[in-house]
Amino acid sequence: MIQSALQRHQREIDRALRDAIAGAATGSGTGDTAPYYGQMQYHLGWVDANFMPASRKTGKRLRPTLLLLAYEAAGAWGLADDPSGDSSYLERALPAAAAIELTHNFTLIHDDIVDGDAVRHHQATLWKLWGIPQAINTGDGMFVLARLTLWGVLDKGVEPAIAARLGAVLDRACLVIADGQYLDISFEQRQDISVAMYLDMISRKTAALMSGATEMGALLGTRNEETIARLRDFGHAVGIAFQVRDDLLGVWATTAELGKTPAGDIYRRKKSLPVLHALEHANSHDRQALKEIYQQEAPLQAEQVKEVLAIMERTQSRTYCRDFLAQQCQQAYTALASVPRNSSPVSARALDDMKSLVHFVAEEIL
Repeated sequence: MIQSALQRHQREIDRALRDAIAGAATGSGTGDTAPYYGQMQYHLGWVDANFMPASRKTGKRLRPTLLLLAYEAAGAWGLADDPSGDSSYLERALPAAAAIELTHNFTLIHDDIVDGDAVRHHQATLWKLWGIPQAINTGDGMFVLARLTLWGVLDKGVEPAIAARLGAVLDRACLVIADGQYLDISFEQRQDISVAMYLDMISRKTAALMSGATEMGALLGTRNEETIARLRDFGHAVGIAFQVRDDLLGVWATTAELGKTPAGDIYRRKKSLPVLHALEHANSHDRQALKEIYQQEAPLQAEQVKEVLAIMERTQSRTYCRDFLAQQCQQAYTALASVPRNSSPVSARALDDMKSLVHFVAEEIL
């Protein structure tokens, strides 16, 4: 069920993304910049490092999917009544969906540079192949292209006042993401980070774009302000839930389950929710041991990782994270339940798909 929900609009999203980049490349007016747009295509998985056609998985396209589902759930502006009919009603929202995905990928390009990550989706990252200056420039270009792509809604008949609101939502989300990134970077050098501070940071860095996506989809689908607010709330709760799920997997998932390194976040000394909870609730001896392990310069050894896991067990950090994840998922369900209903079967199907998405996040996987 979750795969069908995530894949139902993949073709349309991919087409909108390709059209956006192709249009920008054509508009540049010179073949000398072709590699610049080739770097964008490489990051999105369409070409290899030699700019030859390729096809590799580079993510679920979750944010544009959320935008289109919110658009349908809000009524799709009355353009869709038959869920088995054609998908032409999506055209109104596709520029915004492409814009949200381009924005997300701009942040990933910059994150890879900030974090020093040399690999993403089993391929070398942009900065590793073409250097930091070019990677920064490519990310900047993708950010601007996202904004230019968004204005394509005007060509799809969206009223200027609605287009302006869409732009404001996207700009606000980008600023919130940036200040969330500031907090995340600053946390690396601090030893006084609390659970509350961490949750505030992920609500900015992770949840802001998801809530922006659902709000933008709702704005394109209806004038009903209550519907817009409830779908925005849904996106925010799902965004936090996804991050907490990743935090759980980063510590307790096995390679067989999701291809993750067991306790990978501990080996990287990532200050995720489980370790921050453990630091707050550990006894003085365990707290000191955790601090020493996370402050040492040498790579962690297996015995040290076992010690961290034992401390998390004593502080019931895994249980806390599971409970918090369940709370966020319940908030998402509550937001969906309060969305004003309309008679469109397309809307009903979208709401069911969004429930399936929450179930996927909430299901017992660990």
